Amino acid sequence: MTHAHSDTAELVYTRVFDAPRELVFRCMIEPEHLSHFWGPVGTSAPLHSIKVDPRPGGVFTTVMVNDSDGSEYPTHAVYVEVVEPERLVWNEPHSGMTVTSTFRDLGDARTEVRIHQANIPEAFRSEQAQAGFASSLDRFSAYLASLSTGGPAAGAPAAGS
Repeated sequence: MTHAHSDTAELVYTRVFDAPRELVFRCMIEPEHLSHFWGPVGTSAPLHSIKVDPRPGGVFTTVMVNDSDGSEYPTHAVYVEVVEPERLVWNEPHSGMTVTSTFRDLGDARTEVRIHQANIPEAFRSEQAQAGFASSLDRFSAYLASLSTGGPAAGAPAAGS
């Protein structure tokens, strides 16, 4: 994974996943998948808290729960663009942040995902916040690997949901 740190309000993360592009994209728009990896290490996203309407103007909401103290961190975003299985763009109205994710098929069941975050609130630009985001991508990679080795079935609820 690479990420570009900048003093501006933008960050870019690039990660290659050992999974076909269609699966990687579906995992980003289906609650049954998102509940397994959404959020940094030490948080969970209960299935019942995730709502996804993947179309321009559709809403994406979730609540990340701190596993140690139960603190809740809600996310609310509105999709601006959805081009399956190539691109997702959403805006978070409360923060003004825009997230653009592009999915590039590398062949051999490998997918490059590039996540560009723009207008990032200062608190989300800290090294700690970036490390948390990177750990979420680590969780995503592990989840994708579990799917190819007979792990959680597509559609299976996450623990604690």
